[in-house]
Amino acid sequence: MGSLVMEPDDIASYASSTFHPEDNFSTICMSVGKINSRGIFHDDPLNFSVPLLLIQLSLASLVILFSSRLLKYLGQPSMVPQILGGIILGPSVLGRTGGFTEHFFPLRGFIILDALAAFGYIFYFFLIGVQMDPWIVKKIERREIIIGVSTVALALVLSISWSFLVLAKITIGLGTAGSLPVVATAESALSFPMMAQYLTEQKMINSEFGRLALSCSVASNLFSFCIITLTILTNQQSGERFQILKTLCSGVAMALVIFGVVRPMIMRILKRKTKGESLTEEFICIILVGVLVAAFSSQALGLHIGYGPLLYGLALPAGPPLGSAVVDKLELINSWLFMPLYFVKNGLVTDIFSVDFKSYLVVQYIIAIAWVGKFIGALVSSVYCSIPYKDAILLGLVMNVQGVLELGMYKMMKQAKAIDHEAFVVMCISMLLLVSTTSPLVRYLYDPSRRYAVYNQRTVMHLGDNSELRVVACIHDQENVPTMISLLEAINPSKRSPVAIYALHLIELVGRSNPLLIPHKLSKRPSSNASLSKSIVNAFRLFEQNNSGVVSVHPFTAISPYVTMHDEICTMALDKKASLIILPFHERYTTTDIWEAFKKGVKIMNGNIVDMAPCSIAIIVDCGLLHNSRPTLATWSSYRVAILFLGGADDREALAIGARMAGQPNINVTMVRLLENGSIASDNSMERKLDNDVVCKFRLNMAGNYRVKYIEEVAKDGTGTVAVLRSMKNNYELIIVGRRHEKKSPLVFGLMGLDEDKELGEVGYILASSDFRGNSSILVVQQHSIVWDAKDFTVHMSREIEDEAEHLPMYRVPA
Repeated sequence: MGSLVMEPDDIASYASSTFHPEDNFSTICMSVGKINSRGIFHDDPLNFSVPLLLIQLSLASLVILFSSRLLKYLGQPSMVPQILGGIILGPSVLGRTGGFTEHFFPLRGFIILDALAAFGYIFYFFLIGVQMDPWIVKKIERREIIIGVSTVALALVLSISWSFLVLAKITIGLGTAGSLPVVATAESALSFPMMAQYLTEQKMINSEFGRLALSCSVASNLFSFCIITLTILTNQQSGERFQILKTLCSGVAMALVIFGVVRPMIMRILKRKTKGESLTEEFICIILVGVLVAAFSSQALGLHIGYGPLLYGLALPAGPPLGSAVVDKLELINSWLFMPLYFVKNGLVTDIFSVDFKSYLVVQYIIAIAWVGKFIGALVSSVYCSIPYKDAILLGLVMNVQGVLELGMYKMMKQAKAIDHEAFVVMCISMLLLVSTTSPLVRYLYDPSRRYAVYNQRTVMHLGDNSELRVVACIHDQENVPTMISLLEAINPSKRSPVAIYALHLIELVGRSNPLLIPHKLSKRPSSNASLSKSIVNAFRLFEQNNSGVVSVHPFTAISPYVTMHDEICTMALDKKASLIILPFHERYTTTDIWEAFKKGVKIMNGNIVDMAPCSIAIIVDCGLLHNSRPTLATWSSYRVAILFLGGADDREALAIGARMAGQPNINVTMVRLLENGSIASDNSMERKLDNDVVCKFRLNMAGNYRVKYIEEVAKDGTGTVAVLRSMKNNYELIIVGRRHEKKSPLVFGLMGLDEDKELGEVGYILASSDFRGNSSILVVQQHSIVWDAKDFTVHMSREIEDEAEHLPMYRVPA
């Protein structure tokens, strides 16, 4: 019988709670022929296969969905509501209600239920393989190997030693006693796919800590596999040992065929298709049929039913175009329709009240020892490898993560009689308790903003006269390129103050678990490759050539989920010591579902960057450059830029960027300062002093520059501010404004409820709205002001640095 199909002891244990005199195995087999019901007025629909299956699918999906919603705000990963949903529908909760199990999950319905659960399990393994990067093994460093091996080794030593000590001191049932060493070994193992899935759900996958945990889990997984294989071979008789070796050889042969024959064929087909049209439905269908063939081959060779699909998924190229397409086709229906049946099937044979309390304590004790061993092993080895203590504790918690693969392994061990039913139930309960208690601790200890804090402000305003301006330019698609290049050219790179551009092409991660950061080289000739990243690289290559000696370009492609893409951007800014991040706004002129999803993802990303960026930020809302069909600044004879100044740190940063633009010969700069009844609108004396100082220096340094104008406008309240904004419509190609303003200022009174796009702020939102924008592009600026205090390790807003503003030569126009 297959490794996933309901084993005889499961049928026996389940039948003992649901069996009725009229239900015999002959009746069960005969009932399969009753497929479609004629309706509720003729007979009971639940006596027929199709209505019964439909109600089982509905109950499974709805209960897991309800549990997921309930636990969402506690930060629980998807595995917790899935297992909990299965237990709720089983004999532990709803199954104890009279008639529930007999009506909705009768014994005769297990044949179809088990078959569909097998399909869900097969495609689950396949999707895991598709989303994994097998070549991550080559990136593992020495410290990851030390941590990974130490985690498993210490857990094995402690748990197995304690299991034999318990056997010598405590008398328990024979089946449970024989299960203890196997339980100790299984609980000490670690699964890399489950770690990748967990880190992705916790939005940690592409942080520095996430990459460390992922690499350590790979080392742990490989070490665990070797130890478990050696243990099985050592404990078997010579005949059984030969059979196991035959199975291992079959597994190796299957891997060679998949990676040596199937993968090259698929890659050859993909190479031809990427030069032409997109992937066809027929090709995707062939790929999915291959999953079923791989599962059949696994069963025919005596391997686990998920082994072939997992290898087949690993052999496929992850990410777009194939990996993304496959995941998009399968993930939703498999996660919320077929896999719930798998969890329900396990829940139906998991009665938490059937376990003897003494046996539960003994098995739970061994499991807890394995958890402690993994935690201490990861903690001590991490500290030895000079990892910060807080991150070492966090790593120790994360290395205990378990999931669906472990649940499948427990089922295999139970089927092979390596553990008894009571040990299986305790291991399932323990998995649920472990992950549900670990996740809140992980969320509490993990501070994503902490790693982006710096010791000094990184702003355009505080940049020295002869310093290089480093900019991280983010690009979603080719439409962003002309606007981005024009803006970078307007910033006025010069020999005294050159500009280093780290161009980051952002692609949403679909179809793989771990994110990618791909560096590109700028060749002297344009690339003939038609990929989107290459066309973007070619555009920046030309920009660098046209500004030789004053502009240097370093292009990258970042493939990551939008919810964690800020990690890639902020890490790049941190590592490259950038002073400015430029982001495209998420506005699009279409309302299709695809663009709506894109806008939602980019909005989340921009919001995260606004909160965590280690330098200043500028968000560009394009409407003028592209729509006037003038793609580069060089085509403009006169480019009009307005700097809207209400006061505050962000407006001072906007003024610093505008001051750099004043050095361009074809740019006319107008500074528009809003005053409240002729005076500065601020209750903060320090803010007033800083605003006055920077404005005075701007006017002094721009004296004699006929292309720069200074205008003062008076407004009483937010209505007056809106009137000034309306008067600027269509008068400028670019309007620069700060994102944040003093909330008590009368100039923004009444505008506080209009900041629907939080990353733009109140004034930026008004300027970017369709009623006001016209043909003007908007640049919304936020000055970096969060620094890291190394003395007390707290993040605080630094005013001391701003006090030195008057001593910095920040507004001299680069030559």
